[in-house]
Amino acid sequence: MTFTLRLSHRRGILLLILTTVIWGTSFPVLKHILGSLSPGVLLAVRFSIAAIAVAPWLRKLDRLLIRDGMLLGGVYFAECTCAVVGLETISANRSAVIISLNVILVPLLAGLMGQHLSSRVLWAAAIAVVGIGVMSWEGGGLSQGDSLTIVCAVGVAIYILLLEAIAPRHPTLPLVAVQLITTALLGLIFSVSELMGSIEAIGSQFSSLLYLGLVVTALPIWTQAIAQRWVAAHEAALLYTLEPVFAAIFSLWFLGEGFGIRGLIGAGLILGATAYSQRLR
Repeated sequence: MTFTLRLSHRRGILLLILTTVIWGTSFPVLKHILGSLSPGVLLAVRFSIAAIAVAPWLRKLDRLLIRDGMLLGGVYFAECTCAVVGLETISANRSAVIISLNVILVPLLAGLMGQHLSSRVLWAAAIAVVGIGVMSWEGGGLSQGDSLTIVCAVGVAIYILLLEAIAPRHPTLPLVAVQLITTALLGLIFSVSELMGSIEAIGSQFSSLLYLGLVVTALPIWTQAIAQRWVAAHEAALLYTLEPVFAAIFSLWFLGEGFGIRGLIGAGLILGATAYSQRLR
């Protein structure tokens, strides 16, 4: 690897670490806002704010860029919807740990597409399933919130693999702009019947929604699109395992949420499995 490529790779890693820190802050903020707004309204306002911020880059578009951006935006909207609806019934730190399963799902899905699948990944998947079982035991079984969050983890893995293939084809900011316009339109469609009745609640939570739209949504989509030009999908997924660590710190700080002993064991198994699955060969 040349010096220039190594430097770009390191920049990509730093950008993805910054992304996980930002995502870690999102869980307690989302949990707090869900006390006032429905998931649909939250998503619509959050994505609309992000879309307005990047709208100036909706230029020099071509059919391929629009298609790829809409595909990424659709997957991103689906994963965020599952995460937010799931977060209504499970804790913020539990949600973050389950979403970290994407680090195992990335190589599993790549294996289904014909890439080599090592026995290490299969063992890691088995350990992670045990971890989810232990965490669910603490919460009285696998809840609807847990199931939706697992679907979110699948969506995150699909998004990472798609972004690895798509990001190098297009200029970053126009691609981000098309993604966010897509998510905003889907969010507005998803919540059109609720928006007018939520104006007062939106106003009372606007500073938090502004943070979610600009810092948690627009900025990470941009940093991901840049970083995954230089960082492979499986490596990006490994770096994302830092997300539940930061989420646990911020959730304990802002919400006072913590794991019980079974939750700690389950979370440890999941995080251990993700690290083991990506250990250097």
